[in-house]
Amino acid sequence: MRKMLLTLLISLCAIPTWADERATWAFDSEQVRPFWQTGTMYGESVLFVKDADNSEARVSLLMTPTRILAVRDSTGEVTYTEGKDYVWKAGSKEITLPPGSRIVCKAPGDLRRPAGSQRHRLTHRDGNGEILFGATHEYHDMQTFITYEFDPGQWTGPKTAYAGAQLPRTVEKLVAKRPLAIALLGDSISTGCNASGWANVAPFQPPYQDLLVRNLEAEYGAEVTLSNFAVGGTSTPWGLANIQKVIDAEPDLVVFAFGMNDSAGRSVKEYQANMQAMIVAVRKARPDTEFILIATMLGNKDWTTLKHELFPQYRDALKELCGPGVALADMTSLWEELLRHKKDWDLTGNGVNHPNDFGHRLYGQVLSALLIEQEQ
Repeated sequence: MRKMLLTLLISLCAIPTWADERATWAFDSEQVRPFWQTGTMYGESVLFVKDADNSEARVSLLMTPTRILAVRDSTGEVTYTEGKDYVWKAGSKEITLPPGSRIVCKAPGDLRRPAGSQRHRLTHRDGNGEILFGATHEYHDMQTFITYEFDPGQWTGPKTAYAGAQLPRTVEKLVAKRPLAIALLGDSISTGCNASGWANVAPFQPPYQDLLVRNLEAEYGAEVTLSNFAVGGTSTPWGLANIQKVIDAEPDLVVFAFGMNDSAGRSVKEYQANMQAMIVAVRKARPDTEFILIATMLGNKDWTTLKHELFPQYRDALKELCGPGVALADMTSLWEELLRHKKDWDLTGNGVNHPNDFGHRLYGQVLSALLIEQEQ
């Protein structure tokens, strides 16, 4: 059973053909700066779904805008017109679609498929068919991206703190503009699924790990190299079995990013033990290496394969491993807060367990917050 599940999870991430994103995508450090430190939300993703009773389609934003700067299609090439394509009332988090809007709008049934009709059996928890699977850019094509100004004091959710005291060697190298080598070991999220650059569609945004590298280089002027050993469908036992690849890369900083596939049923005790064993193995060979442990985003709670209650338990298990030389990138707590305001289909890259462009930027923001100290 576990072997069959592993095969399924591996195949949930198609092999991409990378595009030259420089043609239509340009790095902007402001978009990787943690949103809670700014007054601008860049490209927050939403998916307009019309209620079953045929009422008007509406979405909720994460924050209440003070001014909407742009509402664009997923490519970034089409800018929609307020009043004609969307309606927003000052003081509200909601945006609605008037008749005749050009913005993509779906019905609930568009995000489902009959049982057994897809290559992967993504059974919905309510038993009514399967969740629509997006192998590459299917959800991206349906989503709309909104940039707006807001009062940052609104945000009462988790804020990632600077981890310079926990990761002193890493920060010291960056500040001194000395080369920094990062190794990444994780699952399909860390291979880049379903960033638009990975899917080879506009706007060709790179995934989170590349955003982090570019942001560190822009901030510090240091050369940062990334060795990415992530493989789709993997979990912590695979990570432990392949830890020598990380050691051989001679990294200064190691990022471990597991948990999504483990949540199909691995116990918290085993998950924590595997993560700890990976840290011990690297430290034995390279005692000065430092670590960032990523507590994963949440998968779709309506997918029966995932045991959703494990995500916060995994996060807490990772917290227990943190200390000198080990910091936590807590995507779990951030995602929990996102889902108090938004729907999973607003954020998903494939319908079940990958982030979209907005989600990859949030990953980049949380990791950047750990390594870049912001003026208060």
